[in-house]
Amino acid sequence: MRAINFKFIFTILLCSSVDFLFAQEIYFPDSIWLTKKPTELKMSTQILDSAVRFAIRNETKTDYDLRIAVLKSFVNEPGYKILGPMKQRGKPAGVILRKGYIVAQWGDVKRVDMDFSVTKSYLSTVAGLAYDSRLIKSVDDRVIDYVEEKFDGDHNSKITWRHLLTQSSDWSGCLFDLCDWADRPPKQGNIDDWKNRKLLEPGTSFEYNDVRVNLMAYSLLQVWRKPLPVVLKEKIMDPIGASSTWRWHGYENSYVNLDGSMMQSVSGGGHHGGGLFINTLDQARFGLLFLRKGKWKNHQLISERWVNASHQPSAANKSYGFMWWTNQENELGNISKDIYYANGFGGNFIVIDNEHDLVIAVRWLDPQKLGDLVQLIISSVDKNK
Repeated sequence: MRAINFKFIFTILLCSSVDFLFAQEIYFPDSIWLTKKPTELKMSTQILDSAVRFAIRNETKTDYDLRIAVLKSFVNEPGYKILGPMKQRGKPAGVILRKGYIVAQWGDVKRVDMDFSVTKSYLSTVAGLAYDSRLIKSVDDRVIDYVEEKFDGDHNSKITWRHLLTQSSDWSGCLFDLCDWADRPPKQGNIDDWKNRKLLEPGTSFEYNDVRVNLMAYSLLQVWRKPLPVVLKEKIMDPIGASSTWRWHGYENSYVNLDGSMMQSVSGGGHHGGGLFINTLDQARFGLLFLRKGKWKNHQLISERWVNASHQPSAANKSYGFMWWTNQENELGNISKDIYYANGFGGNFIVIDNEHDLVIAVRWLDPQKLGDLVQLIISSVDKNK
């Protein structure tokens, strides 16, 4: 009879026990989110309190009436109009997570506010879900092979999902009465020259353009063949325990007929109104999902491969991945280049710091102060623990 290798069995059992204990240590919030004192998680209470005061003191200068704020910001855009819902903004608010626990919060974290371009990171996530589900086989596939309309012509037919995700497509056209050339045109020069400019090869040049972002939402709607808010709710927001208060809006004229049903194509931000309306606690849950590489408790909601790819620097802009901003060019200061974040007009952010197991969800912060705030919070972590 073959001898039993008890030493081998003991080693396997020991490793399994360690893995089990490690898994048990990873905390995910249920409906009641646990709070811990900073000192319990090896953080300086004094420095963290300073960070909270800093965030409150450095409130954005964005007008509380967001209709006025966007009209002021986009006054140079020909024929600019508000097509989607808007609301008054709130006061500064924020949540700081360490190891999944709330260690600090300020303001009304349950107030639903406009998210503006933070919405783009949620839109990117819906693209990732399509990729994981094999509805999109490769991000380097041409979009025209999935969505025929809007991608005709020599230039537009070359555009891939990657180009849309990295805002490097230079797509030319109009969608829902909004044209690409009217979005953030040059402040000087003739607008006709800009309209008739030579188009750049897809993938070679980064340009922040909400019409093209809305085009990606429209294209994903064609692929999913059901409203994107439904996809996000079923596959992400409900599983992570988000509230029922968030909404994702499009425009009054962005309804399309799919399979005999009228569905609204949502917007990727609040440039013309619409976009995601959400509270700060739900933002923090979404950030924690990405901190945990797409896993929530025992379920992989979105693949780790997609989470990792989403914040890789793109060829056209090292500071931009799949609709997440990176710290590759030290925009946040001389801290880890692996930090990445969602960024919205008026000072709305979700910051992911894997190295220190941190998530920072902040609303209505002066955008110029984000780097200072993140550095201050990181300095509160005991680097020896």
